Amino acid sequence: MTLRTSIATVCLSGTLSDKLRAAAEAGFDGVEVFEPDLVASPSSPEEIAALAHRLGLTLDLYQPFRDAEGVTEDLFVDVLRRARAKFELMGRLGIDTMLVCSNAGTATIDDDEVSADQLRRLGDLAAGHGVRLAYEALAWGRHVDDYRRAWRIVELADHPAVGTCIDSFHILSRGHDPAAIEQIPGDKIFFLQLADAPALTMDVLSWSRHHRLFPGEGSFDLGTFLGHVLRAGYQGPLSLEVFNDTFRQTDVLRTAQQAKRSLTWLEDQVARRAVDVRRPDRPDVLPDTGQPTSIDFVEVKAEDAGPVDVLLGQLGFTFRGRHRSKPVRLWTQGKARVVCNEQQARDWAPTLSAVGFEVADPAASARRAVALEAPSVFRRSLAGEMDLSAFSAPDGTEIFLSPAATTDPPWAQEFEDGEEDARLPLLTGVDHVNLAQPWQRFDEAVLFYSSVLALQSDSSQEVAAPNGLVRSHVVRSHDCGVRLALNVAPLAFDAAGFPQHVAFSTSDVLAVARRARERGLRPLPIPDNYYDDLLARFALPAAAVAEMAELGVMYDRDATGEFTHFYTETLGGVFFEVVQRVDYQGYGAANASVRLAAQHRRSRRLAD
Repeated sequence: MTLRTSIATVCLSGTLSDKLRAAAEAGFDGVEVFEPDLVASPSSPEEIAALAHRLGLTLDLYQPFRDAEGVTEDLFVDVLRRARAKFELMGRLGIDTMLVCSNAGTATIDDDEVSADQLRRLGDLAAGHGVRLAYEALAWGRHVDDYRRAWRIVELADHPAVGTCIDSFHILSRGHDPAAIEQIPGDKIFFLQLADAPALTMDVLSWSRHHRLFPGEGSFDLGTFLGHVLRAGYQGPLSLEVFNDTFRQTDVLRTAQQAKRSLTWLEDQVARRAVDVRRPDRPDVLPDTGQPTSIDFVEVKAEDAGPVDVLLGQLGFTFRGRHRSKPVRLWTQGKARVVCNEQQARDWAPTLSAVGFEVADPAASARRAVALEAPSVFRRSLAGEMDLSAFSAPDGTEIFLSPAATTDPPWAQEFEDGEEDARLPLLTGVDHVNLAQPWQRFDEAVLFYSSVLALQSDSSQEVAAPNGLVRSHVVRSHDCGVRLALNVAPLAFDAAGFPQHVAFSTSDVLAVARRARERGLRPLPIPDNYYDDLLARFALPAAAVAEMAELGVMYDRDATGEFTHFYTETLGGVFFEVVQRVDYQGYGAANASVRLAAQHRRSRRLAD
């Protein structure tokens, strides 16, 4: 089966012509024309149709037509008048399908027979213009808000020009079971609209108008949903209809590319559930790469990375040497590896610039990234040096793909004149990496890591900071070998001014903290009030809490385990954390506001 892809113009910013060009460049086959976009366009319907033809796009749907059924006869006369004008307009555009929403404004008759009769008569008029009507149950429809009832009305209308539109948001936001979609004949599903959304508690209309997302960015199970639609026999386009305040403000081409990536990811998800949506030009949809097994290295880039070297030494890292051909240094402790890069870093304060991931098959993972149109990154390598595949994440962080290694990775042999990492390490690896995201790239970043690296989208929450709320969303591997926390900074910061950090794992955080203190480390100062509160919250020995206070160590506990950790002070835009987990799956969210306040106080003192 070959499925076409489409996108509603409401998903994108700019003029209608801008949106068509971006959709074509991103690789979509067609578009839905959102009526306000046409009304606001200076181009005639014929000019829009000609532009779409030149771009190789089909115009798949005209939408929306509102307040069509469940009305009194005198109002229905006006419905027919409005519809006739729209059918003539669609003829000028060359569009043969119109979305008809269930009545949310003027309906006064709650009777399926009446609605079916009015749709039947509307279908007669449509058929005379070569138009089909796709009737959709709005989640906030006055009487019809369930796709199953919308389908019953279409059945009662019993008209060849009247079918239904299946919309994932309207179904899943109401908690309706999509399984009954399979009871609808495929040829009567005239159109399919897809949207994801975050799990929110709010009125469904506001949720719909402002917070829809592309597939893979929210909490809906769209793989299962689409499977039901395809098993029903639907053969039309997979079309995105996403109302989102952010997407309407961001670069039109980049958003279109993000949207196309989401559909590629969704096709792959469904194909792996044994529903054949494979395209002839991409028989496997995406390479089956599995998830990254661990974080291979992190890279800190700075014009002068000397202070980072000092901090790593205090944490017990071993200096493994300088790169044979680049101004780059390597520090290791167990499987925790930090690269300090001073190449092409003029005026850079310390910044977390790259993360390397160990993968089972780097070549396959690279092919997956290319299929998802992840921007590639080039770094110069000399003969005999390992050339790692690399891609740029939405925030500019460079993502490297390394072969899984039981000891030192092959690329580490390129560093010379350092020490052997022979001491028993207290740090065992990278527990998680925290990446600050520009507000307009947050949802794109969730999709990027979920699709390109096949990580699963996990928990999301907000944490209070002195300058506002920090929104955080975790993506991780199934076994938690890789954890990334993606943060949106408060509006008081831009993403470049909000620090990022790397958390290293250990089985003895107090030993790490004591050794670091002996080597001159000044941990992030935590106020005494925090430790007074810690004694009140948990039945911890006073002596243990006193030691934590002396070392700047923090503590949390949940129903499953314990979390003990401390933070370094911030260098430029980077700080480090050391964490000890005992059957604990979170990230110390209860302590995050205290940490953010301490960092805020410290940054103000440095500024003064």
